[in-house]
Amino acid sequence: MTRYATYADLKGKVVLLTGGANGIGAATVRAFAAQGALVEFCDRDAKAGAKLQGEVVAARFSKVDLTNEHQINRWVAAAANRHNRIDILVNNAAIDPRIPLKDLSVQKLDLLFGINLRPLLLASREVVPHMKKGSIVNFSSITFHIAPAKMSAYVATKGGVIGATRSLARELGPRGIRVNTVSPGWIMTERQLREFVDAKTKRLIKTSQCVPELLQPGDIAEVALFLASDASRAITGQEILADRGWAHS
Repeated sequence: MTRYATYADLKGKVVLLTGGANGIGAATVRAFAAQGALVEFCDRDAKAGAKLQGEVVAARFSKVDLTNEHQINRWVAAAANRHNRIDILVNNAAIDPRIPLKDLSVQKLDLLFGINLRPLLLASREVVPHMKKGSIVNFSSITFHIAPAKMSAYVATKGGVIGATRSLARELGPRGIRVNTVSPGWIMTERQLREFVDAKTKRLIKTSQCVPELLQPGDIAEVALFLASDASRAITGQEILADRGWAHS
């Protein structure tokens, strides 16, 4: 079990997190709640979201379709009304289909950008008026750097996250709002282990990383906590590669 560092300033902070029902998102919900933060998280997986809410007292789940602007707006407004402020936004939600170029379509592209990039900007737009200082933590991916085949559209969305982070940091900095990106390596989530990671893949991961230990969701939640806390107050507009030193080509 991951034992999180303690950041006293996170106690009582209001945290909004997208895609929080499973994987890295769920680990991050637990991590903020363990700090004493008040966590509002959304997901399209109502069953998993409700289960996590039942397990984490300080977390409140809302089913939200992030491709729907009005649902994003309502979710943020409801959270702001309940708490009278928002301190931290974590833009975690994403999908990562493997789609060869020949199989791309407008519908597939619209879905990818509609979940991986557009909600980041819309949620940020809605949250900022309720922030007095604060931190926005976005999630990109190691894939932007290693550029695997058959994932060009996904990689494009993750490159967009890094670009948006840099520009938002410049725009929101005068308000005291910091914006940073976490780019995880290959994380051993339940879905990755079920669909993509076999013994051969684990050997590849271990030989590609400087530190061969496999990354767990809680390891990435630790980085999100740091970037959300005042411990990282000197950091904004940056991308933090949390990949155990993957050998980038």
